[in-house]
Amino acid sequence: MDPKIYLHLYLQQVRDVLVWKLDGLSEYDARRPLTPTGTNLLGLVKHLTGNEFGYFGEVFDRPAHAGEWLVDRAQSEDFLARPEETREDIIAEYKRSWEHADATIAALDLDSPGKVPHFPEGMRDVTLQWMLVHMITETCRHAGHADIVRELIDGRAGFHPTVSNLPDGWSEFHDRVEIAAREAARITGDRALDT
Repeated sequence: MDPKIYLHLYLQQVRDVLVWKLDGLSEYDARRPLTPTGTNLLGLVKHLTGNEFGYFGEVFDRPAHAGEWLVDRAQSEDFLARPEETREDIIAEYKRSWEHADATIAALDLDSPGKVPHFPEGMRDVTLQWMLVHMITETCRHAGHADIVRELIDGRAGFHPTVSNLPDGWSEFHDRVEIAAREAARITGDRALDT
């Protein structure tokens, strides 16, 4: 298989998983922060929208008109789904970023050059292949965050709606992990359990 097709397939697979993690949730659950740093499902989608537009747009001199919230975004702002921004609009903008990225991927060769101004000196000159790997990594990282956030919301976990990748008996496994952690703490004299 053509490496570009293979990389693109992996990117699309993880894009779809991220959107799927929002299925069936209330507005509150789609937006609420479940970590001290504010990680929330809809914010992850919003953040990745900007990444897709940037890494497959401006980097290759193929800018797209992106939503106003993507322009001059502060690090924390692109993870914030504002009350007036609907889930449908954020997901639609994410999918629009895919279309723009997919057009760039289709139009360019893997060794096509680009430039990422915010990368460290000496790493700013990139290729399409580099950006595909970077975006797969970035999206996988945030899909992992989404896995955990969704599990904290309602216990739903898994890789894909059609392929769980989770074995049966998760509650028993959780108990085994807890027992092993407590035993390791006891063996090493870790005082964490004393508090």
